[in-house]
Amino acid sequence: MDLSYTSAQQEFRSRLRRWLEGHVPRAEPDRPIPAPGSEEEARFLQAWQQTLYRDGWCGLTWPKEYGGQGAGFVEQVIYDEEMARAQAPELINRVGVNNVGPTLMAHGTEEQKRRFLSKILSAEDIWCQLFSEPGAGSDLAALRTIAERDGDGYRLTGQKVWTSYAHFSRWAICLARTDPKAPKHRGITYFIVDMQAKGIEIRPLRQLTGSAEFNEVFLDSVTVPREFVIGRENEGWQVAMNTLAHERGTGYLFKEQVKARIAVDRLLELVRERSRCGQPVHPALREEAVNAYIRVEILRLLNLDTMTRLQRGEIPGAESSLKKEFWTRLVQHLHETLMGVEGPHCQLMPTDRRAIDAGRWQQTFLYSRSQSISGGTSEVQMNIVAQRLLGLPRGG
Repeated sequence: MDLSYTSAQQEFRSRLRRWLEGHVPRAEPDRPIPAPGSEEEARFLQAWQQTLYRDGWCGLTWPKEYGGQGAGFVEQVIYDEEMARAQAPELINRVGVNNVGPTLMAHGTEEQKRRFLSKILSAEDIWCQLFSEPGAGSDLAALRTIAERDGDGYRLTGQKVWTSYAHFSRWAICLARTDPKAPKHRGITYFIVDMQAKGIEIRPLRQLTGSAEFNEVFLDSVTVPREFVIGRENEGWQVAMNTLAHERGTGYLFKEQVKARIAVDRLLELVRERSRCGQPVHPALREEAVNAYIRVEILRLLNLDTMTRLQRGEIPGAESSLKKEFWTRLVQHLHETLMGVEGPHCQLMPTDRRAIDAGRWQQTFLYSRSQSISGGTSEVQMNIVAQRLLGLPRGG
């Protein structure tokens, strides 16, 4: 395992860190960070992405001919680590940058590339992803949205759910069934959908955290022209696997590792603060804090293993599911321990001035519950580990 960075990579990190120090927006008493899912947040995040794009910090690994920087995987990892360390805002168009762009580059027509790619990085056009349905989340191929031929185009009817920023999106990628008689992994076509088209209804979903960036999307005979098909009719599943490879890629764990390091450092600081104030936490809880620290360090080593494999040209296999599940359990345990160390204060939300760290950890604790679902449920990950790593038979 290679534990070192080259001098060029170290210089890249220093340059990015200096840029972030001068550009990351900070909350101020008279100008707080907008609430997630609000129109104010959408404008704030769009302006932030435009700033990143202007200075060459958006679409880092995209080819230069499509507006990117042509950087490698290690530079992307450094970028993710530094963005997390600086607590920089997320990209509003991360579906477009991370999922849509690479899919169009691999499977789109030249006309589609010319029309859409340039406006993804600049955040002129926001994209969302119409994949999951109420009965087709982990088993995505069970989707029931139908696309019927209508002249030289299609009419899409169905329901999608958990669609991030749909209410602010101009375009969407969408999976729909064009051949209901075909086996479920076939007969699916991959579409580009105009989110301003007639027949689309968007309903925001308020979450446990109080935010509403997710949405339900209803499609009622929505017209999609033939030129908005990516790939071939009935072969959308293969295209979708390319998209999901980017969505479920191992890169996000590097950013999450830094976030976890920030959280565990604050956890240990809170343990020490309580001791200094004469209110030490229970020894069992201190043990869990140490356990959390060890797990974060293990995640760092797992990420270095992933980076080394990718640098050798190896393609991550089923071990990615093991690492994803390890991270899921780590982040949930870490936040449960944080809540225990906060004690009664863990019941206070950001609206209460007495909340520790402005209620930040309460918010991330609530959000951590979703990690065993997002990017593939824990049950799916453990089935992959059992069958592909341990060679156990598939359950009946």
